[in-house]
Parts: sequence; C-alpha cells; structure tokens
Amino acid sequence: MKTSKLTVTEASGNVFADLGFSPAEARNLQLRSQMMTALRKYIADRGLTQAEAARILHVSQPRVSDLVQGKVSQFSMDILVNMLAETGSQIDFRIKMPPRRVA
Repeated sequence: MKTSKLTVTEASGNVFADLGFSPAEARNLQLRSQMMTALRKYIADRGLTQAEAARILHVSQPRVSDLVQGKVSQFSMDILVNMLAETGSQIDFRIKMPPRRVA
C-alpha cells in the first residue's frame, strides 16, 4: 500500500492572492466579491426575484443573474457601490496606511 504525503499551504486570508493574482488585483477582487456577497444576501433575505431585484438596483435582470452567479469580472467597484446604495446599505471605506519605514 502506497502512502502519499499531503502538503498543506496556509491561506493568506485572500483567496485571490492565493490563486496568484497580484496584490493590487487580489485586493480589488476581494472587495468586489465582498460587495457582491452583500448584494446576493440582500436579494435572498428579502426573497426577491431577479426581476424585482433589477428594479430596486436599477439594472437589467441579466445583470442580476450575473451577480447571483458570482461573475465578479462583470462588475466594477463603481457599479457595485451604486447598487449597494440603491438598497439603502451603508458603505464604510477605510484606508490603513503601513507604518513609516525608518531609513
């Protein structure tokens, strides 16, 4: 009986970084993914049809379909912020600067 060794790599906390995207693109994808998750939760929690969600979000039903299917590449940060605003969601944005390097 042959035994294989399992290698486990610790996750970074950002699946997109773990998949090899650049740090900037990984963070962008992560933020868009989080916004899309919030929108999908809004739709599900209210039991909205895609047509009803489209009216609320001021987008087409096919756009809602893309959202529900998690097609992150189809959505910019701008459109996701606008869609969240249409739900009445409060959006917080924080920037944490890295510590200064002492030369």
